[in-house]
Amino acid sequence: MTAAVKGPAGYFPSIEKKYGRPIADWKDLVRSSPPTKHMELVTWLKSEHGLGHGHANALVAHTLAENGGR
Repeated sequence: MTAAVKGPAGYFPSIEKKYGRPIADWKDLVRSSPPTKHMELVTWLKSEHGLGHGHANALVAHTLAENGGR
């Protein structure tokens, strides 16, 4: 039996289902976006791509952590 995914990645299945794009696409958008700070990126995903706050926050947190802060 596998353990449930915790943290920001726990949101990934619902993000893919709700917005119809793979997580890799969202991470690429975050990495190439004009804003660079966490909350600026969250706001950008919400306003430009229609994500909810929790989903945008999870994507940004996970992507920035992978990239060492950017």
